Amino acid sequence: MAMTPRGRTFAVATTFVVVAAVVAGVLVLGGRKGLGPLAQGNPGDTNGHGGKDAPIVCPLTGSKPAAGQVPDRPALAVKVENLPAARPQTGLSFADIIYEEPVEASITRFIVVYQCQDASRIEPVRSARLTDPGILVQYGHPLFGYAGGVQSVIKKVASSGLVDVNYIKAASAYHRDPARPMPHNLYTSTKELYAAGHVSAGAPSPVFTYSKQVPATAVTAHQVHIPFSPYSDVYWRWSASRFEWLRSYGSVPATYSDGTQMGARNVVIQVVKIVTTGITDVNGVHSPEVISTGSGVAFVLRNGKMIKGTWSRPSSSDVTRFVDAKGDVIPLVPGKTWVELVPQAIHVTVG
Repeated sequence: MAMTPRGRTFAVATTFVVVAAVVAGVLVLGGRKGLGPLAQGNPGDTNGHGGKDAPIVCPLTGSKPAAGQVPDRPALAVKVENLPAARPQTGLSFADIIYEEPVEASITRFIVVYQCQDASRIEPVRSARLTDPGILVQYGHPLFGYAGGVQSVIKKVASSGLVDVNYIKAASAYHRDPARPMPHNLYTSTKELYAAGHVSAGAPSPVFTYSKQVPATAVTAHQVHIPFSPYSDVYWRWSASRFEWLRSYGSVPATYSDGTQMGARNVVIQVVKIVTTGITDVNGVHSPEVISTGSGVAFVLRNGKMIKGTWSRPSSSDVTRFVDAKGDVIPLVPGKTWVELVPQAIHVTVG
C-alpha cells in the first residue's frame, strides 16, 4: 500500500473487516448540546464505575454524566434506518454506542444504544434482524425497541433475554411523523420505551476499557473508508478542532436532523464473518447475519491515530475483547463509540 503524504495507508482486502466507531456529540430536538467532558481524576484506565476514589462515569462511554449522576437503569437499544430516504436521522447523538450492520442489498442499519442520556425523539425506527440479539446480549438484559421483524427474529430476541419493546408490544410508545413518508417516519423516545419496558434493573457493566492515554502502538491516521455500498459509502475523517472522527458518505457530510455533522470519539473496525440466512425482503433478497463470536482483525481509531489488533469473543455469553499485537487490551478514549460491522469482501482502507 502506498504511503500518503500525511501518514501510512492500510488496506484490508481479504477476510471480513468490521469497523467499530465511537460517535461523539449530543443531539437535542432542534439543537445540539456540547460534547461531554472526558472522565476526570484518574489518569489511568477506568472500567466505567470506578473504584473507591475514582469518579463515577457512564459505563458505556467512560465519561462523566452530563446530569451529574449515572442513571440506575439498563441499556436501551433502538433499531434505526439508514437508507438515503431515512436521512437525516434524529436522536443518534444522545447514544452511548452505535453499531452499523449490513442488511440485505448491501444497505446498512444502526443499533443505537442508550443508557446515560435521554433522547426525546429517535427517528426513523425500523425492523430488527438476526444479528441484533447476538450483539445486544453483551449488555446483559437491555431493552430493545424496533418496528417488528419476521418470526424467527422475534423468537431470537425473546430467547436472548432482551426486554422486547417493539412497535407491536409497546404501540403507545411509537408515533408517525406526518412530515415524512412511510415507512421512514416511525419515531419514539427513550423515556417512552423505558416506561413501556417496566424494568427495575440497574446500569450495565462496561463493554470497553477507557483511558485518556494513547497506546504506544498507535500510528497516525487521518481517515477510514468503508464502501458498504453506493448507498452507504462511509468515510470517517479525523478533525483535530472537534477532537473526533467526522462521518461522511463520499464527500457529503453525514448529518443529524439539526444539520450538525455526525462525529465519533472512537471508531472500532472488526473483521467478522457474514452468513446468508433464509430470510428475504419484499424483493426476494436474502438477509445476511453477522457472526459476532469467534475472532478476527480489528482496527481502533482514536485521537487521530490507529491501533491495529484483533478481536475475540469465544461465545455469546462473553464480551468482545479488542487487543493489540502484544495482547494488551486496546483502550478507547472516553466518549461515544461507533462500531462498524463490515463484511469480509469489502475493501477497507485506513490512511
